[in-house]
Amino acid sequence: MSRSLTLESLPSGSPVSRRDLLRTVGTGLLLLVVLPDVEAQESGGGGRRSNVAPQNIGAWLHIAENGEVTVFTGKVEVGQNARTSLAQAVAEELRVPIGSIRMVMGDTDLTPYDMGTFGSRTTPTMIPQLRRAAAAARETLLTLAAEQWQTGRSLAAEAGKITEINDHRTLTYGELLKGRKLTETIPAEIALTPTAQWQVLGTSSPKADGHAFVTGRHAYTTDVKRPGMLYGKILRPTAFHAVLKSLDAQAAKALPGITVVQEGDFVGVTAPTMHEATRALAALKAEWQTVPQPSGETLYEQLRPGARAGKSGDLRASDPGAGHTVEATYTVAYIAHTPLEPRAAVAEWKDDRLTVWTGTQRPFGVRSDLAAAFKTPESSVRVIVPDTGSGYGGKHTAEVAIEAARLARAAGKPVKLVWTREEEFTWAYFRPAGVIDVKATVEADGTLTHWEFDNYNSGPSGIRAPYAVPKQRADFHRTAQAPLREGSYRGLAATANHFARESHIDDLAHAVKLDPLAFRLKNLEDARLRDVLTAAATRFGWADRKSVLGRGYGLACGTEKNSYVAACVELTVDRAGGKVQVTRIVAAFECGAIVNPLHLQNQVEGSLVMGLGGALFEAIHFDQGKILNPHLAAYRVPRFADVPPIEIVLLNRKDLAPEGAGETPIVAIAPAIRNALLDATGQALYTMPLAPSGLKA
Repeated sequence: MSRSLTLESLPSGSPVSRRDLLRTVGTGLLLLVVLPDVEAQESGGGGRRSNVAPQNIGAWLHIAENGEVTVFTGKVEVGQNARTSLAQAVAEELRVPIGSIRMVMGDTDLTPYDMGTFGSRTTPTMIPQLRRAAAAARETLLTLAAEQWQTGRSLAAEAGKITEINDHRTLTYGELLKGRKLTETIPAEIALTPTAQWQVLGTSSPKADGHAFVTGRHAYTTDVKRPGMLYGKILRPTAFHAVLKSLDAQAAKALPGITVVQEGDFVGVTAPTMHEATRALAALKAEWQTVPQPSGETLYEQLRPGARAGKSGDLRASDPGAGHTVEATYTVAYIAHTPLEPRAAVAEWKDDRLTVWTGTQRPFGVRSDLAAAFKTPESSVRVIVPDTGSGYGGKHTAEVAIEAARLARAAGKPVKLVWTREEEFTWAYFRPAGVIDVKATVEADGTLTHWEFDNYNSGPSGIRAPYAVPKQRADFHRTAQAPLREGSYRGLAATANHFARESHIDDLAHAVKLDPLAFRLKNLEDARLRDVLTAAATRFGWADRKSVLGRGYGLACGTEKNSYVAACVELTVDRAGGKVQVTRIVAAFECGAIVNPLHLQNQVEGSLVMGLGGALFEAIHFDQGKILNPHLAAYRVPRFADVPPIEIVLLNRKDLAPEGAGETPIVAIAPAIRNALLDATGQALYTMPLAPSGLKA
């Protein structure tokens, strides 16, 4: 009888031995790869190589007797539709219906090690790996059929069957595998289906499990229930770095079913219901000792002593002369990730083994952090990641998992902990603020000759200018002690660096009285970047635009993670009230061969909307270790009324390998908006967000 893998069927220890793995999976075909202990899942790359003989066996794909295909990957689904695109990759090479594939993702007991789902690495690294596994499985099945029929290789794999081309005999994969228990190691070299012959990849396959999402049946971490589960709440300090001086927990302890947990400055409660946990938390009386901390009003001076904010000026009135040097300082505020699903975790201790369900982009990293926090071997910790309601680079760390596990250990029962929106805004990390100095020289004919670029604090991603400049320097300067907790964000620092660079490019174009599009094309040598810029401008009708006071047009382009984007924007400015309204966006994007056109378009659109918020009004305000706008009533994110018609032009480069699309599309929208504001008002802006309370006259 066939037996496919379930979430509980593999041994719970780590590493999983070859013997245990093969004994557990039962009959069917299992594709394996040998993994060195310290090597990452990224197709054998991305991790430090070891000279020690490999000890771990990573399972990638199992085909059961009933034809069901189970695929294993340490990548996680956070709304980017990786579950769909990875299933497409397997369906393409294995020649099976996509509906017969079940993805097991982000489970540290079941999936091979993976560094994490970030950096737009799922498409360029995991899709090739799973294609190799599926192609190896297909070749094994063809060999089995040839042996069974005692024929040559005039065979074809299609729709989960092997067909003998000459006499049209067929065997399903399940029939070939009946009674067999086969294992194969993925060969180092194996032919993959050429892009021009793709049947599943390259198509707009619907979202896997989409019906469950739109009907509310999909289970997130907050939906996980365990027998006897309690609910937890954490007592938060009154400010960052505050120290607990005293705690009176008597009133909370007197409530029925309440457990109060204190470990140093960590204080939390558990209760049978969320309401009771909230009530118990309110009953705690704590005194905190705070320390003096910086204010947001002096943020940029803290990031670079003496940093100056850029001065607004009417560049349209400047005299180009024979050659011009333009200097400016750009600033970028702290902003929050604002995920749809706040951090959440369910923790359960059983026989000294910890299992945590949590939404994270780094399940194996969280496992390591949990093991370190509780001084237990990683083999005693399992992390399971349910499909998660977005991350945007904000869910790399393990704090909510550790908090839930602390409460569960003290209570002796499983505990669910869900951060409130205010906790998410306050105790998660932020996209780094930054100060960027740019100095560039341009000749009267529009030729760039000199470029200096200094980024303080926000990061080095995308820092190198794609323009052909004979003398070019770009440096990142790390701030010794930033005033707020910082971390990864969609696009990393490429958003800040593109904002400063593409804004400065427009200022240079205005200085020599050249059209911003023509100026860029004159100085761009990268053909892929020129292509997206031309495609966006053509669809937008850049040549036919007619600027008037109060209505402006702007564009910007860029490259990051080996993909390319350009954006054109039209907007209006109400000079009386200062309201800025983006009325149209056209973006062109190219990331090699397109895996799923519909989902790629969704990624690009989502990035543009997210980038619109950071460009115009998103900013974290803080003072003395406190966040002053820690909820959506005070922290402005894009609303439906802010989103204009958006047109997406996708350039499908079938001659190039697919690249990721989760980050790069965000980098061009902010400078395009800034440049449109310059066109509409003649006012050059240097600070992002550009118009948090409207544009001042």
